[in-house]
Amino acid sequence: MNEQRKRLKEDVKLSEITLRECQSKFVDDISYLIGFAYNQGYELTFGEAYRTPEQAALNAKSGIGIKNSLHTKRLAIDFNVFKDGKYLTKSEDLKELGEYWKSLNIKNAWGGDFKNADGNHFSQSRNGVK
Repeated sequence: MNEQRKRLKEDVKLSEITLRECQSKFVDDISYLIGFAYNQGYELTFGEAYRTPEQAALNAKSGIGIKNSLHTKRLAIDFNVFKDGKYLTKSEDLKELGEYWKSLNIKNAWGGDFKNADGNHFSQSRNGVK
């Protein structure tokens, strides 16, 4: 990790930080995750980043998401992850990325830790939502 920058490691109340500031920190952390992934031999393509509130409501209604998804706040992203040319679909195959992601910021959450594991999901919690 770059020593010239201080990472958010303390428990800051996100209500004291604007949404735009949270989004900026999220993108910065994502840039570190992408660099780490490639340095470890992974390849990434973008999955879903932004989700409209209407789509989040439809997903929740059908049982495949939550209405107040962090994707609607631009604080979550799903990656398609590959290693050695193989598309990785199991959360346990992405644990290295999830652990690194969580190490960057105490507010970062990895979908592989969710009750319904979603290993390609990386988010920054806000107002109790992961």
